[in-house]
Amino acid sequence: MAKYEHTFVARPDISPAQAESLLEDLKTLVEENGGTVNKTEYWGLRTLAYRINKNRKGHYGYIDMEAGNKVLDALDYRQRYADDVMRHMTIKVDELSEEPSAILRKGDDRKRKPR
Repeated sequence: MAKYEHTFVARPDISPAQAESLLEDLKTLVEENGGTVNKTEYWGLRTLAYRINKNRKGHYGYIDMEAGNKVLDALDYRQRYADDVMRHMTIKVDELSEEPSAILRKGDDRKRKPR
């Protein structure tokens, strides 16, 4: 099985609990179709780079997984027709990282310019 990172953006008018429940539903979907989930992350309500469906914000979710084509087809089908999901993307990666994603890292080592 290949390794993938899957990210989705959900509508801003749903609650954080609903967004996390959507993430858990996707995790269950992956496992039911023969895939394995390495980690899931809820990134919270974040500002979008551009408007999507007249929305400026969205709830972000992230899944690291090992999956086959059956899982990818099921994920794509479920999120394409879900009312709560505005965008989703799955990317094939060489290896899965065990540490938190760059979005969740607290100690950002970049030097910021003073304003």
